Amino acid sequence: MKIKIANVVGARPNFMKIAPLVDEMRKHDEIEPLLVHTGQHYDQVMSKLFFDDLGLPKSDIYLGVGSGGHGSQTGKIMIEFERVIMDNKPDVVIVVGDVNSTIACGLVAVKMGIRLAHVEAGLRSYDRTMPEEINRVLTDQISDYLFTTERRAHHNLQLEGIDQEKIFFTGNVMIDSLLKHRERAEESRIMHELDVTPKHYGLVTLHRPSNVDNHENLTQILDALITVQEQLPLIFPVHPRTRKMLQQFDLEEKMQQASDLKLTDPLGYLDFLKLMAHAKLVLTDSGGIQEETTVLGVPCITMRENTERPITVEVGTNIVIGNSPACIVEESNRILAGHGKKGALPELWDGHAAERIVRILLEKENRH
Repeated sequence: MKIKIANVVGARPNFMKIAPLVDEMRKHDEIEPLLVHTGQHYDQVMSKLFFDDLGLPKSDIYLGVGSGGHGSQTGKIMIEFERVIMDNKPDVVIVVGDVNSTIACGLVAVKMGIRLAHVEAGLRSYDRTMPEEINRVLTDQISDYLFTTERRAHHNLQLEGIDQEKIFFTGNVMIDSLLKHRERAEESRIMHELDVTPKHYGLVTLHRPSNVDNHENLTQILDALITVQEQLPLIFPVHPRTRKMLQQFDLEEKMQQASDLKLTDPLGYLDFLKLMAHAKLVLTDSGGIQEETTVLGVPCITMRENTERPITVEVGTNIVIGNSPACIVEESNRILAGHGKKGALPELWDGHAAERIVRILLEKENRH
């Protein structure tokens, strides 16, 4: 009997986490992997680009839930995913990260008696105003397998009373993707298209509601970016949510006055990886980018008050700075003066996390 494993993706950051897992599962005849795309990130062009870049097979099932508030989106995913479970009867459901698809599909799985695996378990910002933090905590509480990226996450789970036998320190699957595709990313022509040269530009990403949905916070961050671009050209692939709020707050004209702040549409995985690898610095409010810059050795300024990925600060190249323009500019100047964090590679971020996870699942599932 084959072990049937349903792998769930919802938002683009999930794609590079699930890709190495599906790739590894396909090497084992005793596993039947099923790829379920909930459509939480519903830009089909971008989704296809990421799937192609990462070598992911076309999803077996596409739910197409689209956008919506947290409640309605989570509810829609649950309704659709329940049908997937009934029709396909998987042995295990794998969810990754902390998006609405993660908790929605996790809840459906456990309520229907299916074992649940959470990849990237145990990360904590201890900020309950972040919807992602709620998703992380709740998914961990209901999971049968908890795969962690860093030892602090293991400790967090134990403090929350989770059985130690369910927790496995396996490393970071997103780094599996980065290391696998790093060479291919070098073939990207994106730097030529944007007319930038290595280490002579910065890269910006901005999408968190706490930053972009608040007029004052968004204006402060833009003020900082406008100051920084006077010394270092900045490339800013604009997230759809951010684009919407720039229009809503009438901030587009302000942006256009900054001649070295280059706004682009969202980029594919390989183009973005190429830009990130050769940037002088990265300014972000993303979780995953804090990890990727650490592995690439690129100084990262995180424009948030906290991080659920402390290893990137303790060991890596990341500094958490908040959204004060003065702090953002000061840290950018430090990096430009050659005083950015050098960092080191965290434990088990070696490109083999997916192998460890699949090996554990095979060993445990064969006992059922």
